[in-house]
Amino acid sequence: QVQLVESGGNLVQPGGSLRLSCAASGSILNNYDVAWYRQVAGKQRDRLASITPAGSYDVHYNVKYRFQISRADNKVYLDLNNLNLEDTAIYYCNARESRGLEAFFENVEVPGPYWGQGTQVTVSS
Repeated sequence: QVQLVESGGNLVQPGGSLRLSCAASGSILNNYDVAWYRQVAGKQRDRLASITPAGSYDVHYNVKYRFQISRADNKVYLDLNNLNLEDTAIYYCNARESRGLEAFFENVEVPGPYWGQGTQVTVSS
């Protein structure tokens, strides 16, 4: 069982930046494909970015030029830049066992079975 823990959410002004972190409790996150999602109240949960254990990644075109995913030291990070009011949401970390690069890209929009509890990002002036 993989237990994911997100951190880094905060209140930030428009145009600001944040770094979100995802860590695994009781497991080694390095063996998993990891993705970041976000959800606004009353709306579906949307994928933002995904990364393989080796560091290959995919960032959704909607946030491609503002968000960046990376991983190091058994954590996965999501850097949020130039934030705007519409980025206010709960951000979730998601993981699945890695099945290789081809499977990663074939299933990049499919969430894995493991979710964290989320971290709140609020963009407000």
